[in-house]
Amino acid sequence: MERLPITEIVFLVKYDPDSGYTAVALTESIFTQADDIETLQEMVHDAVYCHFPNEQRRSKIIWILL
Repeated sequence: MERLPITEIVFLVKYDPDSGYTAVALTESIFTQADDIETLQEMVHDAVYCHFPNEQRRSKIIWILL
């Protein structure tokens, strides 16, 4: 049975002065981190592309909640 595409993924972002920013997807097993918000946004998109290599399954909307 083929799974339906995910329409959106929501990431929760936390800041820690020692480790920088972390982003965790609320509905998928995706996690990434970076030193600043701009880099974190790039890392989130890269993580989604790695988690869903099949373009038909990949979410078209990514929410990053700060």
